[in-house]
Amino acid sequence: MKTVRDIDIKNKKVIIRCDFNVPIKDGKIVDDTRIVEALPTIKYCLEKDCKIILMSHLGRVKEEADLEKNNLAPVADRLSKLLEKDILFSEKTRGEELEELVNSLESGDILLVQNTRYEDLDGKKESSNDPELGKYWASLGEVFINDAFGTVHRAHASNVGIASHLPAAFGFLIEKELKALSILDEPEHPFVVVLGGAKVTDKIGVIENLVTKADKILIGGGMAFTFLKAQGNEIGKSLLDEESIDFCTKVLKDYNDKIVLPVDCAVTNEYTNDEEYRLKDINEISSDEMGLDIGEKTVKLFEETLKGAAIVVWNGPLGVYEFEKYKKNTDELLKYIVDNNIKTLLGGGDIVAAATTAGYKDKVYHASTGGGATLEYLEGKKLPGIEAIK
Repeated sequence: MKTVRDIDIKNKKVIIRCDFNVPIKDGKIVDDTRIVEALPTIKYCLEKDCKIILMSHLGRVKEEADLEKNNLAPVADRLSKLLEKDILFSEKTRGEELEELVNSLESGDILLVQNTRYEDLDGKKESSNDPELGKYWASLGEVFINDAFGTVHRAHASNVGIASHLPAAFGFLIEKELKALSILDEPEHPFVVVLGGAKVTDKIGVIENLVTKADKILIGGGMAFTFLKAQGNEIGKSLLDEESIDFCTKVLKDYNDKIVLPVDCAVTNEYTNDEEYRLKDINEISSDEMGLDIGEKTVKLFEETLKGAAIVVWNGPLGVYEFEKYKKNTDELLKYIVDNNIKTLLGGGDIVAAATTAGYKDKVYHASTGGGATLEYLEGKKLPGIEAIK
């Protein structure tokens, strides 16, 4: 893997594609994890006396109203505090103003360019990897470093486009992510997968890729009810992914010995955090009830299955985690894997956020920053942002 260490960057204008897609509320950054993760590569380039040009997207830009709420200016302010140095900021994504800022850079200067998705307002030029835009951005620098793991599953002008025109390498965050994820290429056994979240549709590729490698797949969250329905269970008003029933039926038939489903759940009559829940066995759910979390018996079953596991990969919470009442058992299982030192890779934003909230993120083997990129890696897909530099 070619990293920033393997490329001549001394005194050069280096474009670093970062992932500064951070949550911002009322102009203030709520969680700066992704900015902090970018610092090692930025600091390395500072040590090499580079002129640094940082690029990132933030949110989605579909209309004029999206511009203000997805302005990267707060990121420039946070970077300035974290690095204890002034950060130049270009309000423009192209044109004379940006070019003058780039041409005025001296060694050790850092310029953050406005949200690359501002270019999506006029024909989705960033998101469609417009060749002219990629070539233009590449003309601003001499070397390209891609350190935005969160976007490597997309072919954008700011990653694949720029990489097509400049000497290119990976930053330290992408190196760390790929090294951690590579343990799944030929995993040690027993290898256990934990899947949660809402819809089976979102995880079909993951299940198809990992079911042949894994010893067990534990399924919770809303997606469990589609599997339970495929078994013939009454699931009441629980979340149902109708279009995936045939897929679930086939998986249960072909890999019945590998799939572990909930045996009980927390049920209520309304999708709310206010109403009290009841614990019921799966075969006791009535037509007017919905399951919003796995139950205590299921936690014990999952813990028993995880006992002695060599590697665990976990994607998606096991209950409606945004409701206080239904985050308990996700936290309980996270505590179990941490207390038992099970080598666990958390993949995807929701379970990483849950682990962060519960205080377990830094106690697992790896918590991926990737979201969609991690999911596609778990599906076994080639990632355009990686392939462009490979």
